[in-house]
Amino acid sequence: MIKLDFHPAGRHFLQIPGPSPVPDRILRAMSYPTIDHRGPEFGALGLRVLEGIRKIFKTTQPVVIYPASGTGAWEAALVNTLSPGDAVLMFETGQFATLWKKLADNLGLAPEFLGLPGDQGWRHGVQPGMIEARLRADTGHLIKAVCVVHNETSTGATSDIAAVRRAIDAAGHPALLMVDTISGLGCADYRHDEWGVDVTVSGSQKGLMLPPGISFNVASEKALAASKHARMPRSFWGWTEILEMNRTGYWPYTPNTNLLYGLSEAIDMILDEGLDNVFARHARLGEACRRAVRAWGLEIQCAEPACYSPVLTGVIMPEGIDADVVRKIIYERFDMSLGTGLGKVKGRMFRIGHLGDCNDLTLMATLAGCEMGLRLAGVALAASGLPPAMEYLASQPGGRLA
Repeated sequence: MIKLDFHPAGRHFLQIPGPSPVPDRILRAMSYPTIDHRGPEFGALGLRVLEGIRKIFKTTQPVVIYPASGTGAWEAALVNTLSPGDAVLMFETGQFATLWKKLADNLGLAPEFLGLPGDQGWRHGVQPGMIEARLRADTGHLIKAVCVVHNETSTGATSDIAAVRRAIDAAGHPALLMVDTISGLGCADYRHDEWGVDVTVSGSQKGLMLPPGISFNVASEKALAASKHARMPRSFWGWTEILEMNRTGYWPYTPNTNLLYGLSEAIDMILDEGLDNVFARHARLGEACRRAVRAWGLEIQCAEPACYSPVLTGVIMPEGIDADVVRKIIYERFDMSLGTGLGKVKGRMFRIGHLGDCNDLTLMATLAGCEMGLRLAGVALAASGLPPAMEYLASQPGGRLA
């Protein structure tokens, strides 16, 4: 029989790149009594979160909130704007770009996967020049959308979305720009309006510090116009009815009431700290983590320094070392969870999450657990990674989570 009451002394270190640890403030907010989702109190809550979440996306456009995972928001982005058989250009940066492409296939769209050769796509961010060249070749404008992942959770590469928009514009192409920032939102700078994104997809369980169960679409005017002519079947995901009812703070179906209490608290926490401070904190923790990995003499999965993620760091194991064995040792000995390698890199690397409710001591404890586990697994480390990480954090003081 599987044991479900595993409660050793001390707190579990959940250092995967999402779901991320949920702060006590948010847990307390979610424990409020469930209210009538058609009553006046809920309407006020709905209006509050719909307004607040726009600030996190840096948009004046409507944000659609679904009681679903990020996968649902992927589907919603596609079915609200496209028609059966439409060509979609998607860029391979890792497992989540791959899964979004598979979803497009399953919906009866015609996705084209663009990327660097071999496994190189899983070590770099989106290449805007390749997108521009492909769109210039599409003289008939058959491609209706370009879909990219902002922060690829499987590899630790953050792509330049503004550069992707510039590439589309330079090609003079009318394709919609759709962006998955499920793990980027609330961790890395993201600007829906300024960067000219048409549909942004995100979720609750990463930088927003909530449990899984909320996902988002942000739609530009161009995307809303496209939705009027799109012929993909949609009902639950349809924007029109949701946006109409959202005017008064309600939903056309039963929303996830208590998670919305948590979302309201998360928005307050992030805005109280200040978005720029949140981004600086994540960038600082990411750099400290990478300094430890380099001191160990190990390779970072993202091979493009300009694309290093502030959300997570992928650590490649030496030849002959199974990364999942290392993760298992760390879990069993030190009660810490690390992200597994996914898809093409399964067994070859693990992922250290440093996102959301995370600070200097959280990261240092995480690195200590990794270092002890690596040594126990027989990995020959060049040196301890703790001193360079500590020295960097001490020399670069940062704020704390509000």
